[in-house]
Amino acid sequence: MNLLGIIAKDIEVIVKGMGDLVTIFLNSYPILFRGLMVTLLLTIASSIFGTIFGIFLSLGKIYGNKLVSRITTLFIALIQGTPLLVQLFVVYYGLPVYGINLSPVWAALISFIINSGAYQAEYLRGSIQSVSSGQLKAGLSIGMSKWQSIFFIILPQALRRVIPAWTNEFIYLLKYTSLAYIITAPELMGEAKIIASRNYEFFKTYLVVAFIYLIVVIIFTQIFNYLEKKFAIPGFEFER
Repeated sequence: MNLLGIIAKDIEVIVKGMGDLVTIFLNSYPILFRGLMVTLLLTIASSIFGTIFGIFLSLGKIYGNKLVSRITTLFIALIQGTPLLVQLFVVYYGLPVYGINLSPVWAALISFIINSGAYQAEYLRGSIQSVSSGQLKAGLSIGMSKWQSIFFIILPQALRRVIPAWTNEFIYLLKYTSLAYIITAPELMGEAKIIASRNYEFFKTYLVVAFIYLIVVIIFTQIFNYLEKKFAIPGFEFER
């Protein structure tokens, strides 16, 4: 009876805890949803523009002249060698010294684009170099210029091959956006902090936020898995 009583009590505590989480979510979902929209905006915009930035960085590193290659290599090493939080502080707190004042969202967006671009440049570099160099020579042999061959033959294949790496980068970026609350950006974690400071349920509020992040990550993982299968090159298998 004692054992059954302990089990019953534990179940009661769990049920009550789940009920509290549901209550917190129902009472604050408009604010959480607003924060989630900012999080998704930061993630998607940073991924798109980070990809464009990463393409130019990777092409500069691989096909640029010696000076361009060294500059891009140094820039990538600088970004990868410093914490994202430091980069956020430099953009948000450092630039105003030089008269450049950015809102928290814009500062976070610029920081995430720069950071993501540096990492994606390395993903793309590996993907580009996995394409046979003979295809570049084939393009030149039919009258295409070097850059035409790169953009119309090499790059389309490389972009399809890099999708698995993009999946990881997008998921990492989605979670890294939570750092933006430190510079007061109104993303999901920032809004959750405000809610928790009002109801004093810090643990339960952040647990609700953790579930929201988990659901969003699962959804986007499935989307990228579909895209990977959709754009897979026949006869080429990724090693996962």
